[in-house]
Amino acid sequence: MTGGSRGIGLAIAVALIKDGARVAITGLDRARLDAAVADLRRPAGDPERVHGVVCDVRDRKAVEALVADTEKRFGGLDTLVNNAGVGVFADVAAMTDEDWHRQIETNLTGVFYATRAAIPAMRRAGGGWIVNIASLAGRNYFAGGAAYCATKAGLVAFSEAVMQEVRHDGIRVTVVMPGSVATEFSGHTVSAADAWKLAPEDVAECVMDLLRHPGRSLPSKVEIRPAKPRAVT
Repeated sequence: MTGGSRGIGLAIAVALIKDGARVAITGLDRARLDAAVADLRRPAGDPERVHGVVCDVRDRKAVEALVADTEKRFGGLDTLVNNAGVGVFADVAAMTDEDWHRQIETNLTGVFYATRAAIPAMRRAGGGWIVNIASLAGRNYFAGGAAYCATKAGLVAFSEAVMQEVRHDGIRVTVVMPGSVATEFSGHTVSAADAWKLAPEDVAECVMDLLRHPGRSLPSKVEIRPAKPRAVT
């Protein structure tokens, strides 16, 4: 699980732990990551079922080491959730090179690194799931979101192509496209005004529903949005 120390990623990790899985999560902030691991170990019971790694998904060698260590630590790898992401919202004319590259390299290249490293491990395990967390911004574009929308549209295309490459190996690939979610993503502060949005747990439940699908089925793309969007006044 990349980007598992807060928000959607942490909610998915909690759901996996409650379902009996062993989980490795990543994050960039050591203190936040340690707090998330502690939170996960309480419902896990056995602390060995949870592992936290500081890892920047833009670093190919770090991602490859993460996958290798996880496979060795847990005796195999059957699920990869690519959740790490960043959003910097600004008009193209005002966006810096650094902000452009940070989004492309985190939201898209990082998924490529993790997926490429995980496929051989899943083939050794006899199959598995790769779940990529994209966004409805991957098809509903908006001003000020050119870079972010481009990464999410690219992630949808990447996911659907990889799905066709590995489906005969018993590896199922799906992309989940949430709409508005009440998280602290991109510096947002969650408040009562966000009550209409999805909760991170809603996205986590969607992921768990996917993982429970029988082997003969493959929901390859899922859109999930608030049932009652914010009223326009």
